[in-house]
Amino acid sequence: MIEIFDNIRKLYAFHGPCTELQSHVEFFSETSPDAMNTFIGEMPFTVKMFPSYTPTIWLNLGAPYQLRHGNQLSTVDAQSDVLILRSGIVERRNLPTDNIFTVKFNPGGFEAIFGIPQTTIGHGIVDVAQLIPASILRKIKRGPDFSSRRQHMEQYLLDRWLKQRSTAHTLVTIQQTIDLFTTTGMQLNNQQLAVRQHLTEKTFYRYCTQVIGASPKQYFATLRARNALTAYIDHRTHFDHTRFGYYDLSHFYKDIARFTGRKISER
Repeated sequence: MIEIFDNIRKLYAFHGPCTELQSHVEFFSETSPDAMNTFIGEMPFTVKMFPSYTPTIWLNLGAPYQLRHGNQLSTVDAQSDVLILRSGIVERRNLPTDNIFTVKFNPGGFEAIFGIPQTTIGHGIVDVAQLIPASILRKIKRGPDFSSRRQHMEQYLLDRWLKQRSTAHTLVTIQQTIDLFTTTGMQLNNQQLAVRQHLTEKTFYRYCTQVIGASPKQYFATLRARNALTAYIDHRTHFDHTRFGYYDLSHFYKDIARFTGRKISER
């Protein structure tokens, strides 16, 4: 299964964060056994995900799986939990007994809660036990159901955030700039975005690389391609390329081929 091209979300149950964490956490999710039986059956399968620069925690509640992140191929055993930045294409090779509890952070949200810049994650795979105490992890993973596990994790993250209360100017600025870019038709260039935030281009570049781990050009191109492709797959007959800052459909097709490594006609 390939993210965006295929609806991989149908395999999972989702829940949004509490109000206090909405700026920092995109969602909590967990594998749905019923959905796995319906859509996967008894065969091993692979989930391929494109770059998003969103730190993501995967707590393993099921069988071991293989994780390819860029050129690195790792085996994640049943007791291991990982954090990745998703700065490149990620493939998870799963058994039918796959069961993953996910926390997906918004850009900058991981730093706001843990006080650790997401740039330090880089292209690597981080052991979650380095971030969350073993006693907390056991409590979360031993919860009787998704609702219980989500509540335990949410409370832990909320407690961390209340202690951290990061008000770093760089973090707030980048989050505001992302909102500005998405609400203005994804057409503003780096200079225009910097001016709107009363920054020089050099300072804006530095803020973006510090918070996200990618240059403004790289990150906003990724954001635009992901959003545009999602809209195209969901509503092909009503897709409006101009909503995402593309000059014409040819511009859109070329950008998606660059982003995914494949033509839309090949899906």
